[in-house]
This record gives sequence, C-alpha cells and structure tokens, in this order.
Amino acid sequence: MIQLRKLNNRTVRDIIKLEVEDSQKDFVAPNSISIIDAYTTIDTECTAFPFGIYDDETPVGFVMIGYNDAVLYEVWDAEAPEAWKNNYSIWRFMIDKQYQRKGYGRTAIKLALDFIKTWPCGKAEYCALSYEPENEVARRLYASFGFVETGEMDGNEIIAMLKL
Repeated sequence: MIQLRKLNNRTVRDIIKLEVEDSQKDFVAPNSISIIDAYTTIDTECTAFPFGIYDDETPVGFVMIGYNDAVLYEVWDAEAPEAWKNNYSIWRFMIDKQYQRKGYGRTAIKLALDFIKTWPCGKAEYCALSYEPENEVARRLYASFGFVETGEMDGNEIIAMLKL
C-alpha cells in the first residue's frame, strides 16, 4: 500500500539515500537539500511538509508540500512569483530511479493533493508547482491532474497551477 509518511529520525536517512536517474538530476534537488530547505522554514511564515513515499515498508520517493513559499524569496532578496503567495505547492517531488514507471508517481501526487485538501495551513485557492521545460514526464503527469501552465516562470522553471 502506497502512503505518505512524515519524516522522523528513523526514516530520514532512508529518504536521503533515494536518487533519480543521472539524466534527471537537473530536474530536482537532492532530498538532503530539500530536507534542509524544510527545516529553514521554521522561523518564517512559510510551512513545509516533507514526506517519504512508501510502498508498505519500502521507501520509494519523496514529496515536500509547501504553503506560502513566497516569503522565502524575501530572504533571498528576490521577487516571488505570484503563484507562491498564500497558496499550497508541491515544492519537491521525486521517485527513486529503481521505482520509476511503476505508478508510484501518480499515486503519490494524488496523496499529496489529498493532504493539501485537509487544509493544514488553512484554505487556499490554488496548488502551484514548477518544473524544467525539458521535463516532459513531469509536464504530462501534472497536466493529467489538471495543473495548467500560467505563463509565469520561477527562474528557468515553468509554473503550473491547480484550482483547489
């Protein structure tokens, strides 16, 4: 059974070991960096929810959900895309290379959206995410859930949004 599990001191090392294919490494930050990013939101108005994606007891991926990611841009002295302001986001998402093309990604995105719709930070109008233009697999996956490209960019990444 596929499920999202909050990271803890027993699971974090397993999640850090997960990796994507070499050809995908430019598409997503290593899980260790994502976990550091989650930790650094503690004293901000941004909230991060890092989860391991598990098939029973086997870790197969990682997803990090964010809320109000825009406040982090202030720390970086940069202008935040509108999509990140007071909305939820799928901030990071990856499936380990040995578990790709087995349906885990689709199920994990559904579970992430189900979690968002519990409104852990209060109601929001949208869920946003971004991906590299070359990442056709991500584009098709997210579009299949109803994410629509906005025309806005986050650096070199395309932003897409889903009305909740």
